[in-house]
Amino acid sequence: MNELLIDLDVHAKTALYEQIYEYIRTHISDGRLSCGERLPSTRLLAANLQISRSTVEAAYEQLVSEGYLEARPGSGYYVCDVGALYGVFKGHGALPQAAGGKKQEARETIRYNFLPGQIDSVHFPYSVWRRVNKEAILEMERDMVQAGHPQGEYAFRRTIADYLYQARGAVCAPERLIVGAGNEYLLQLLGQVIGPGRRVAMESPTYLQAYETFRNMGYEVDAVPMDGDGMLVSEIPQDGTCLAYVMPSHQFPLGTVMPLKRRLQLLAWAEEKEGRYIIEDDHDSEFRYKGKPIPSLQSLAGHGRVIYLGTFSNSIMPSIRISYMALPQELMEAYHEKCGFYASTVSKIQQMAVCRFMAGGYFGRHLNKMRGVYKEKRDHLIQLLRGRKWVKQIYGDHAGLHIVAELSCACTERALIACAAEDGIKLQGMSDCYIAGAQAHGGRPVLLLGFGNLTEKELSAGVEALDQCVEKAEKMCEKIE
Repeated sequence: MNELLIDLDVHAKTALYEQIYEYIRTHISDGRLSCGERLPSTRLLAANLQISRSTVEAAYEQLVSEGYLEARPGSGYYVCDVGALYGVFKGHGALPQAAGGKKQEARETIRYNFLPGQIDSVHFPYSVWRRVNKEAILEMERDMVQAGHPQGEYAFRRTIADYLYQARGAVCAPERLIVGAGNEYLLQLLGQVIGPGRRVAMESPTYLQAYETFRNMGYEVDAVPMDGDGMLVSEIPQDGTCLAYVMPSHQFPLGTVMPLKRRLQLLAWAEEKEGRYIIEDDHDSEFRYKGKPIPSLQSLAGHGRVIYLGTFSNSIMPSIRISYMALPQELMEAYHEKCGFYASTVSKIQQMAVCRFMAGGYFGRHLNKMRGVYKEKRDHLIQLLRGRKWVKQIYGDHAGLHIVAELSCACTERALIACAAEDGIKLQGMSDCYIAGAQAHGGRPVLLLGFGNLTEKELSAGVEALDQCVEKAEKMCEKIE
């Protein structure tokens, strides 16, 4: 067991748990901590470093969530084989070796990550999470080793159904819910339920992972233009289109909220012909900062034409890979016929841990807390941007974990993102969200600025760094012209 001689700087701007995290992550990456090696207990390391145990626990939990460490109940924390995290190097599945005859591929240094979809890793109730996981294991005992229900554990599905009714107005019995490892998996499963060769209408710009998933399934995808209310229903091709994929409560990436009138138009489209369905991706509806929560589209569908997709990636953590899909009754019959024999892709232990997290009231308290945390970050970022001459307009800020900033600088979006990357700043532009062949926005850059996993100090420093990136990108574009 390695003693971990970490030299902490209590006066540094970087939090102590981040210093511990970075020390261990670096030592694992370059091979100084080898696969299977046991780390000191949180209590022992805290005592050695003369810091609080919760600080060490936060660092360990982050490393576990990113796959660097494995937590073995009753045994401790062990180094994982992280070769898969960095791909295959020179035809081998191991990490490249570092100095002293060891060669290591240069890794990207990230100072400020403004990518959308990043969640806060500081305020998560790690101690509660450990407890519910332990309780789930103890409660299941021998049943833990048996295969679970193909749709997911019934108690978990019942808890999800109760939550959806209370929080989103969605009405779906546990029998019509399917739990799976991520939305992409559930979309692929849906493809087998509905059948091959279908045609899907999608907004553009959109969530490209869903687009690519449909394409990989062999589905034809039509890019449908949007206005300020979302997808233009009148522009959906009438010949053969049977699916419409939308995010009505908070469209990604624009942040548009679809009003009731447009929702009813979309439902009317689905009712016009047999076999039409709407896929409602409700990916981050939990975090709304203005007005009352928007009811789900599914709650308006009295005749079962809406397929509802939800996930715990933003509300709990991306690493648990738990999503859920509610199918109309007629599609559930097709599911049982075609896919009912598939094993669940989410472990029973993880399902029951989340179930206890929700049923015990911890999930609700965590959401309430994080709404406040994210709102403060969002407000701070907006205040910072409004003082910048290179920011023309801010929108999409009523919900979610990112805002959209339309810029007024004299450079291209691509040039700005490249300059930012050189300075260790990760950005995503609106151009990356358009469906292939669809008309993209023209003119000046539009950025999606995520704020979830940045502190207010980091947001301030990151925006100041963007000042220099904009200036650098403008000079670069002047030389090209």
